[in-house]
Amino acid sequence: MKTLHTDIAVIGAGTAGLAAYRAARNAGKRALLIEGGPYGTTCARVGCMPSKLLIAAAEAAHAARHTEPFGVQVPGGVTVDGAAVMQRVKRERDRFVGFVLESVENLPAEDKLHGYARFVSDTVLRIDDHTEVHAERVVIATGSRPAIPGPFKALGDRLVVNDDVFSWDTLPRRVAVFGPGVIGLELGQALARLGVDVRVFGVSGSLGGISDPEVRQAARRIFQGEFYLDPDARVLETKRVGDEVELRYIALDNTERTERFDYALVATGRRPNVDGLGLENTSLALDERGVPRFDRHTMQAGKSAIFIAGDANADAPLLHEAADEGRIAGENAASFPVVKAGLRRAALGVVFCDPQIALVGTPYRSLPAGRFVIGQVDFGNQGRSRVMLKNQGLLRVYAESGSGRFLGAEMVGPAAEHIGHLLAWAVQQELTVARMLDMPFYHPVIEEGLRTALRDAQARIKATQRQAA
Repeated sequence: MKTLHTDIAVIGAGTAGLAAYRAARNAGKRALLIEGGPYGTTCARVGCMPSKLLIAAAEAAHAARHTEPFGVQVPGGVTVDGAAVMQRVKRERDRFVGFVLESVENLPAEDKLHGYARFVSDTVLRIDDHTEVHAERVVIATGSRPAIPGPFKALGDRLVVNDDVFSWDTLPRRVAVFGPGVIGLELGQALARLGVDVRVFGVSGSLGGISDPEVRQAARRIFQGEFYLDPDARVLETKRVGDEVELRYIALDNTERTERFDYALVATGRRPNVDGLGLENTSLALDERGVPRFDRHTMQAGKSAIFIAGDANADAPLLHEAADEGRIAGENAASFPVVKAGLRRAALGVVFCDPQIALVGTPYRSLPAGRFVIGQVDFGNQGRSRVMLKNQGLLRVYAESGSGRFLGAEMVGPAAEHIGHLLAWAVQQELTVARMLDMPFYHPVIEEGLRTALRDAQARIKATQRQAA
């Protein structure tokens, strides 16, 4: 057993781990990056980038099929070459992974250690059976993995998660998707647009992370008009029959159906990779999921010399959040026992379905009871959206009723990824709705729909202020 000493040990070489390592090194500390699996971030390998590649192919097919309303004919119709689609997805995915691998390869060899880490104590780690690492501080950045409910495991290799989709050589004929969250909704719609017969099933009505019931209902109507979607499904039985998955369920028309699929794509959430770390050997207090309790502004676990960042802490499992958290964890690990709050940006989430979903700032479910107003716009008659035949969706903006401070928004609609950014900046700058309306709005643009929603909110703010007076 070899023994190594370092200032900071970083467990995991994904987005958060690399950010923590670099922050620690920039602070002049020795840092050791420990990775048990292949290098390359979740985003590059099985997340953001390959999913957007599949979505881009789906959008191309969808656009080609819907040219007739513009007076444009596509002779011979549209065909999808599933093998060619997946070939490009994998080729470009490997290119993105290559960029990450190149950055890791450029790190000093003595700063990298391959193997799976387990805590012996708060500051001693055992790496497989070959190395013991003594660190002054530790950053946990071990990421997450798909969570698979027990009943699905009997499906064997007919069960797939998003990681598996991007290894397909061609597209299957029929897929049942369980979980219409971000991953399930994006992949379910993309597969449907690429000609796969898709059924998407959810529980409790949840859809794309939307908490505003009006926006969620608008999204439900839109997506149900394109592919089979039941966010509140009654699935009676799921079993494997030969090389297929047999599904018995109550359909939207209340009839019982039995259908078979090539695969069941399970997208029912992710779980932090902390269960194999030997956290029982540390002084850390754990929550009900086994995740160390930590301060989301400093990333410190309790008062210990251990910090946790990225998907491993299950706080905000998004790449930009992981990068921020890793940097904060690395900086505070370097300065420990002195720690300080780092910059946590305004909440921003985007679902790359079509129309897109954007969730900004304070969600509807967390609005202060009795102290907010809502402004909204339906994109059905919004000028630029109608020109492009993208005129469907709903945006709802939230503001404090007294001060008029902008709190957040939930949206399904065109250009949501861009409008979401504008609104996240407004939240972070603590702008009022009145101040936002002072900003320029060009014509004709989709953002004019945002102005309509803000004007609606401002009218309600003034009405509540008059009532209070």
